[in-house]
Amino acid sequence: MLFPMAFFPLSDAVAQQRTGTPQAARTTPGKPAEPTTKAPEPAPVPESPAPPYEKDLLRLSEILGSLAFLRTLCSAPDATEWQKRMQALLEAEGTTPGRRDRLAGAYNRGYRGYALTYRTCTASAAEATLRYLKEGEQLSRDLAGRYGG
Repeated sequence: MLFPMAFFPLSDAVAQQRTGTPQAARTTPGKPAEPTTKAPEPAPVPESPAPPYEKDLLRLSEILGSLAFLRTLCSAPDATEWQKRMQALLEAEGTTPGRRDRLAGAYNRGYRGYALTYRTCTASAAEATLRYLKEGEQLSRDLAGRYGG
């Protein structure tokens, strides 16, 4: 299962930032500009800086996505566990929409990377699974040991 990521259409405020011209002031030839009646939107609150373990957390999310696909593909008894672990990670660490999207994006990247390549469980899929289990376990221990958890 892939985790949803928010996709937002280009808003007037973003369009104005990119072009330097308000939406209402941009006109087509022969058509007068329409007056602006909308009040300016407040600037979004900037995210706090990423924690020092962000890179490791994104890698762990990608590993969880890979394992979610590979363990299901190879009919492992713990196949449903990896999605649950990612959900728990999102609940614990997805403190802002941007951070949640980055974590979900890493998970989805790991999942899709193998979904594009494998249709059946092969020896190389089983080997990749073993490597990801080992790397994920090591990352989890390192994160808990260095930063608590």
